[in-house]
Order: sequence, then structure tokens, then C-alpha cells
Amino acid sequence: MRLDELMAKVSRLPAFRQQEVMDFVTFLEQRDGENAPGKIPADWSEQQFQTMSLDQAMRGLENEPDLYTDDDVQERWQ
Repeated sequence: MRLDELMAKVSRLPAFRQQEVMDFVTFLEQRDGENAPGKIPADWSEQQFQTMSLDQAMRGLENEPDLYTDDDVQERWQ
């Protein structure tokens, strides 16, 4: 497909569909930009990723009030 054909097709779409096309093109640019030649990829070890994930998951919980005490916890074995 040539660029002029693409422009003609997109110009016939309603405005909200044109915005979707633009959003998709932006997504493709960002995705391909991350994999561009010469770009150094982030090299995370599994341990670094797990540590970051846990830190993000627990972020802000230190300020949460304690809802339960040790007496509230009961372990059942069946």
C-alpha cells in the first residue's frame, strides 16, 4: 500500500476512527522505538525484577492501619 492510498482511506473515516488510527501509529512508533537498532535494552535479572515488583506492590502499605491482630488469625487443618 502506498502512502497516498493510506491517506485517502484514513481521510474517509469518521474523526473518532482517525483518532484510533493515530493512537495505533503512536503505539507502533513507541514499540518499535524500544527495539530500534543501537538502543540498549534494559537488562534486568530475575531477582531485580522480583524486587522491583514486590516494592511496587507493597508501596504505601506501611501507612495502612492494622485491621487484624494475631488473635484474629486462626489456622484450620482439615
